[in-house]
Amino acid sequence: MTRKLYVKSYGCQMNVYDSHRMADVLAPEGYAETAAPDDADLIILNTCHIREKAAEKVYSELGRVRQLKDGAAREGRRVTVAVAGCVAQAEGEEIIRRAPVVDLVVGPQSYHKLPDLLARKDREEAGIVETEFPVEDKFDFLPAPGKAVTRARGVTAFVTVQEGCDKFCTFCVVPYTRGAEVSRPVEKILDEVRNLAEAGVREVTLIGQNVNAYHGEGFGRTWTLGQLLRRVAETPGIARLRYTTSHPRDVDDDLIAAHRDLRQLSPQLHLPVQSGSDRILGAMNRRHTRADYLRTVERLRAARPDLALTSDFIVGFPAETEADFADTLRIVDEVGYAGAFSFKYSPRPGTPGANMSEQIAEDMKAERLARLQAAINRNAAAFNAGCRGLTFDVLLEKPGRLPGQLTGRSPYLQPVQVMAPSQLTGMMVPVTITDIGTNSLFGVLAESPRIGPEFTKPLEALGA
Repeated sequence: MTRKLYVKSYGCQMNVYDSHRMADVLAPEGYAETAAPDDADLIILNTCHIREKAAEKVYSELGRVRQLKDGAAREGRRVTVAVAGCVAQAEGEEIIRRAPVVDLVVGPQSYHKLPDLLARKDREEAGIVETEFPVEDKFDFLPAPGKAVTRARGVTAFVTVQEGCDKFCTFCVVPYTRGAEVSRPVEKILDEVRNLAEAGVREVTLIGQNVNAYHGEGFGRTWTLGQLLRRVAETPGIARLRYTTSHPRDVDDDLIAAHRDLRQLSPQLHLPVQSGSDRILGAMNRRHTRADYLRTVERLRAARPDLALTSDFIVGFPAETEADFADTLRIVDEVGYAGAFSFKYSPRPGTPGANMSEQIAEDMKAERLARLQAAINRNAAAFNAGCRGLTFDVLLEKPGRLPGQLTGRSPYLQPVQVMAPSQLTGMMVPVTITDIGTNSLFGVLAESPRIGPEFTKPLEALGA
């Protein structure tokens, strides 16, 4: 009997990846994904704990889920509710206490155990299930023949290569919710990428909380991220590679050389700096200075002159002065970011930053954030404007909003809209940019697409 599964993801790409793998591992158990929670037999909230009030948002969502569950019960239908991810790891049994609607609490290292946990729940009909499994179980997990497979959900895919962080930035909960840095074995990554490529995936993004700290074992030695990228680039059918998120301290010579040498490696890099002030960087325990960061940017651009950088920023960290904030504004213009994520500092319980004195008033944080975002938007607009008239390869992913239009991503991750036949879905085609929109670039096919055997895998698996 087919049962319906609804998964709602919060937060980062890692959570999106984990949500997909939960669906994959449950598919052999008879669960089919649904886009609506109303008719689901199993509802999973895959949570994030990075931002302030993240847990409260989950409890609010659980209130709505309780209504769905009660309504199903009146109809004689059973709905199981699970909370997964980082809030599950941080809150633990508190979730069950505050929200009795929850049947299972599953930490981020244990999602692959869901079939066993659900079976145990069926047997025990209990409230709390033990979910402490070693990280290695997750990373050693690969679908067995005839069981779950890594499914393509389009022509792009995330692949986890590393999890956890040892940096202990004073604002961050990741070391406490995701644990210490663990790298996935090379062979497991290559197997997953190969499966995805055979299913029609053309672009792979290697992800991790601190992805360039990768130090996985494979073929009798330890690999760096740069070495792993070179090996993944050899996979037939993979036309483009990305990786995220990086720490400036872990950009090594191998990685810089990969940007110089690999045709498939995108000329776009997300490299969070968080602040432009050495004093604040020290208080954040970022382990790099402003000068260190700018030297790394210089080396990367020397290796790949067309490289575009994006970043993360936090404003209003405890004791941040106007002079500190001015340093942040200055580094935005010095680097010339193509885009950035920016946030007001929010104290996370259990982190050193939450206990620091001289917390910044909310109105000052908001005012600084507005100024920072104006600087970021100015630089991003200038970068986008510079793309007008350029021709670059665009991976066409899906239909656009207009009839006869396809949408894809540029090498710099910008959405690109182009009039093109649907048969080109899943292909990398040269596009000349003719216009710049608010959120997208618009272009025309530069020439008849070059259809090589490596880019003509069957697209039926993707629903094309």
